Amino acid sequence: MKQRFILYRRSNGKFYCEDTVTKKQNSLKTTDEGEALALLNARNEAFRQPILNLRIARTYLSATDGEAAKRTWQVPMTEMAATKRGRTRDRYERAIEDKAFDIIRDLPILETQAEHFLRVLKAGKVSTNNYLRRFHNFALDMNWLPQPVLPKKQWPKIKYKEKRAVTVEEHALILSRERNLELHAFIRCCWEIGGSQSDVANLKAEDIDWKDQVVSFFRGKTGTVQTIHFGESLVEILRSLPQSGYLFPRLATMDEKHRASLFQRACRRVNVKGISLHSYRYSWAERAKTAGYPERFAMENLGHNSKAIHRAYARKAKVHLPSLEEYENKIIPLRPLRTVRETSHKNGIGI
Repeated sequence: MKQRFILYRRSNGKFYCEDTVTKKQNSLKTTDEGEALALLNARNEAFRQPILNLRIARTYLSATDGEAAKRTWQVPMTEMAATKRGRTRDRYERAIEDKAFDIIRDLPILETQAEHFLRVLKAGKVSTNNYLRRFHNFALDMNWLPQPVLPKKQWPKIKYKEKRAVTVEEHALILSRERNLELHAFIRCCWEIGGSQSDVANLKAEDIDWKDQVVSFFRGKTGTVQTIHFGESLVEILRSLPQSGYLFPRLATMDEKHRASLFQRACRRVNVKGISLHSYRYSWAERAKTAGYPERFAMENLGHNSKAIHRAYARKAKVHLPSLEEYENKIIPLRPLRTVRETSHKNGIGI
């Protein structure tokens, strides 16, 4: 094996070593040739051992997996995306196109070092960090990677942009200037249902049970059922929409980005900032928590499987907590004090 470091001596008598790859030169801080050779051999040995270990690992893996030595990071990216469906798959395919992944896209998995991942994370965005973790864990689960490239504690913390709910005032302001009747009704439905924009846009008249006043559909993202029990406000909206087929025929055919841009245009007209159509899910969750709506009912309405997710949506809700006495009086009206005293006297209890 070719030595990585070579030795030379300068005119001042001191020995130096040079990295044959980077051409970087470092002083060995000695004029003794024997000591200099010992230091040089130590550097070459320190570099040679990891390379040798990697070659041994490749040999073992190649015996059971002929593609191990050639498999690049493009493979787990492509294969993981293939396991998804619908809009989730679309998001994965968009994530794979991230230019930051070009750093490792054609890099053999077995040759990956921690610095490669750190370079990707530095060049990328929040979503890059998120998806790189997924591809890394997928490669580990498939036994394409013998050990983690980055230890779990060394991954940079994912910091998402602040998200918030639409306020009542903002919702009313947006509707007051919206002249497109279909979009107007769509925004009102988002407020009443709390569904994601794609799920609400794809609602059909057949999803409505007028007898029990229920709207139910399968969420596009998770496949779970979202069931909404609606009141008179939503009845008024739904009665004004088509009674067969899509409730929002034009919006249903649009890409989610197009619908989002229409909503942002509506927000700019009234100078409302910092919200998106998805903010209506936060609004619904916060309204439910503020009103004291039971969490299990709210989770069913929003189609959440995890309490942690629902609590994240409703974390900013301002809840007015009544005193215990006030709450008891609403649920179980207190008996007159005289009756209580009489009952206590019979039981031998003094008040």
